[in-house]
Amino acid sequence: MASNKNKLAFLSMPAPASYVAGLGRGASGFTTRSDIGPAREGPSAEVIAEAQAKRGEESEIDPEQFQDPDNEYGLFAGTTYEQDDQEANKIYDEVDQNMDSRRRARREARENAELAKHRAERPKIQQQFSDLKRGLSVVTDQEWESIPEVGNLTRKKRRKDDRTFAVPDSIIVGDRSKTEYENSLDNRQQANGFETPADSGTMTNFVEIGQARDKILSLKLDQISGTSTTSGLATSVDPKGYLTSLNSVVLKTEAEIGDIKRARMLFDSLVKSNPKHAPGWIAAACLEEHAGRMVAARKLIKAGCEQCPKSDDVWLEAARLHNNNDAKVILADAVQHVGQSVKIWLAAADLEQDVKAKKRVLRKALENIPNSVRLWKETVNLEESATDARILLSRAVEVIPLSVELWLALARLETPERAKAVLNKARKSVPTSHEIWIAAGRLLEQGAMADPDKPAEIRNNELETVDRTIELAVRELRRHQILLTREQWLKEAERCESDGSPRTCEAIIKATVSMEVEEEDRLDTWISDAESAEARGMVGTARAVLAYALKVFPDQRTLWRKAADLEKAHGTKESLDAILSQAVHYCPQAEVLWLMSAKEKWLAGDVPAAREVLEKAFIANPESEQIWLAAVKLEAENGELGVARELLVRARTVADTERIWMKSAVFERQQGQYAAALETVSTALSKFPKFAKLYMIQGQIHQMQKNFPAARASYAVGLKACPKEVTLWVLASRLEELDGRSIKARALLEKGRLVNPANEVLWAESVGVEERSGGAAQAKAMLARGLQECPSSGLLWSMSIWAEPRPTRKSRSVDALKKSKDNPLITCTVARLFWAERKIEKARQWFSRSVTTEQDKDIGDHWGWWLKFERQHGTPEYVEEVIKQCIAAEPHHGPVWQSIAKDDKNVGKSAKELLEMVAHTLQ
Repeated sequence: MASNKNKLAFLSMPAPASYVAGLGRGASGFTTRSDIGPAREGPSAEVIAEAQAKRGEESEIDPEQFQDPDNEYGLFAGTTYEQDDQEANKIYDEVDQNMDSRRRARREARENAELAKHRAERPKIQQQFSDLKRGLSVVTDQEWESIPEVGNLTRKKRRKDDRTFAVPDSIIVGDRSKTEYENSLDNRQQANGFETPADSGTMTNFVEIGQARDKILSLKLDQISGTSTTSGLATSVDPKGYLTSLNSVVLKTEAEIGDIKRARMLFDSLVKSNPKHAPGWIAAACLEEHAGRMVAARKLIKAGCEQCPKSDDVWLEAARLHNNNDAKVILADAVQHVGQSVKIWLAAADLEQDVKAKKRVLRKALENIPNSVRLWKETVNLEESATDARILLSRAVEVIPLSVELWLALARLETPERAKAVLNKARKSVPTSHEIWIAAGRLLEQGAMADPDKPAEIRNNELETVDRTIELAVRELRRHQILLTREQWLKEAERCESDGSPRTCEAIIKATVSMEVEEEDRLDTWISDAESAEARGMVGTARAVLAYALKVFPDQRTLWRKAADLEKAHGTKESLDAILSQAVHYCPQAEVLWLMSAKEKWLAGDVPAAREVLEKAFIANPESEQIWLAAVKLEAENGELGVARELLVRARTVADTERIWMKSAVFERQQGQYAAALETVSTALSKFPKFAKLYMIQGQIHQMQKNFPAARASYAVGLKACPKEVTLWVLASRLEELDGRSIKARALLEKGRLVNPANEVLWAESVGVEERSGGAAQAKAMLARGLQECPSSGLLWSMSIWAEPRPTRKSRSVDALKKSKDNPLITCTVARLFWAERKIEKARQWFSRSVTTEQDKDIGDHWGWWLKFERQHGTPEYVEEVIKQCIAAEPHHGPVWQSIAKDDKNVGKSAKELLEMVAHTLQ
């Protein structure tokens, strides 16, 4: 009992504040005023403003306080309206009325004019159809009945009339009797049921019915097989290709059929409402052709020809829809109505299979349309004899003297002497045509170059006539107000070069290349013109532009260098030698041009000529470091070691540069004279203590002599003098590693990274030290640290790719390409990945991408990898192409390439030999 009292104890408790009776079981409660209590007045405006001021808020601005003062509301709402205010308002009203009466007539006139203009521009629908409404008074009943009905084109289903009707009783009774059946006979049916005579009814012969059925079936089968025994004529059904023909039947969907029906309705309404509109008939016929109803299409186009006999498009469409013979008849009828249509006559000529018939049709066309250039050209093209074509063209230019094409065609068929006369006549008839002048120049050039035995002086005089002719052409065209742009003339020059007239191309460039160019922009403009022409393969045009520019700017080294590079890439050895000879004559202080000239003669095998060029270069540039070193290289590689040593001694006396001292030490080292080399380096270091390569050479010589303490001392002094030289840090580290002191090597590289932060070479060398020490985990950690400090390093990313397992290398290479921005090292690495996966074409494309730019071509290791790949998977042609491109690029960098090229054993070897050694060394 006590527990029951505890369960009901809540009944004596007060209800919670939010309690609503019956809410738990779904009953909705309600609230009355007695539950809420009496209403309370809210805070006043002053209290609200005080609270906002305490919180730092701005009071709301009343939007109505800036009302119009004329409304007497807002600003003057609290003022009293007195008598003087009333008098002032009265005066203002009188002034407004007076001003309005003065402008009323003018304003009303302007408003009426604007209204009339608006009504004229945008009349009401009722006004637009007023004349048509008046015309309805004369419409007859027959015309009214012939107006076509408009179909439902809104694509909306109309609402059906849902009317209901009462069903008659007869239908209900008849429907009920359908399901009933009788099981007894009527009395009338039972009377004399067995007395039916056998011959009173029709006798049914089932045998004859079967024979007739078999006969009909055999006839159908014979017709399908094409062996009908009754008619003996074959049908159009091919029993062998019957199934194939069924496959070619295009089945149209319900949507397509519906679209065709709607389009047919539209075109039917179009041709009925506007029967003189030729495109409507053509479109309707094409629709029927698309639907497969050729008969209907031909009927429609025939009606179109009757309604639009002056439209040549309708006649041409009709001829297309019919077979060849019917098309001839149609076009014969067409020329009766549109005899001046060139398209009709050309179509009629195309229908003829015989050449004679074509000629007959075209000559008949020329009788009707003698001034059609196209008809004359088609007629001339049909002639097989040059004499007949010449006669026709002579007549053509008489009839159409302003046609440049016909004049040029006639000139091409004439002999050179008669062609000059023809072009002179053409120039007089069409003085505004530049094509005629260019053709005259080409004709003169062909005449000058026709005889190979002609003396050079006479040929040059005739070629100068070409220049004068083009100059005269430009002046005459300018006199007749025909101003071709500079770009148009350059295109004409390129066209002449393509047609085999280089001198005419050069003459056009001479006469027009300086047009429309500011004086201060000439050099840049002409260089860009030459580069763009060379990029398009127009070498003659580029050569002519540079030749003209060199005449204007003979002392510009960049122009001579461009011209020399152009001749080196596309010209002959003689042309290149001629350009370089002129270049050093006009720019004797340009060391590069002297060196290019000497090198070309040396590569051609003419060493004395190369020496002679360098001697002239010495005279012009006595203190040139590059010329001295070029002379030393020439003598050294040709076996004149004594002469080379003497030249170096003289160079150290005359030029006395750090590079000459370095080359002297290298030369002595290559000859095995280590003592002399060390002495030279010591002397050079006393003069140039900040030149890092001298310390490198000194340390390498000591290292070759196995004198590690001396080498270590040389590197240490060098690092103090040149702490920013990365190669010195690497060489010092490798020396310690070679001496078995990996810890010392790590310490040196750590110090080098502190002095040279974010240097990828030092990080890569640190990773290499860890790998060679056998610490793969330490190497991976070092590589990760390097990538954090050098996130865009191609060298480190390449090492990271190869450090990954084979399955994850491809995804790693994608990240590397994104981070390193298509670094050539990464590109070469991706090519090697494709190579490993046997994706030969992709690998070849990526190897090609790795040597795209000039900077990329300088990395010799990439050429070595590519050559190794082609030797394994390519053809001999691919191998030769790689070697050819590498020799042209002349690479100098790359870890493996530099180690082989700078080896004393490989001194004097060519780029091809070095490439073979690099490809053999790469692993």
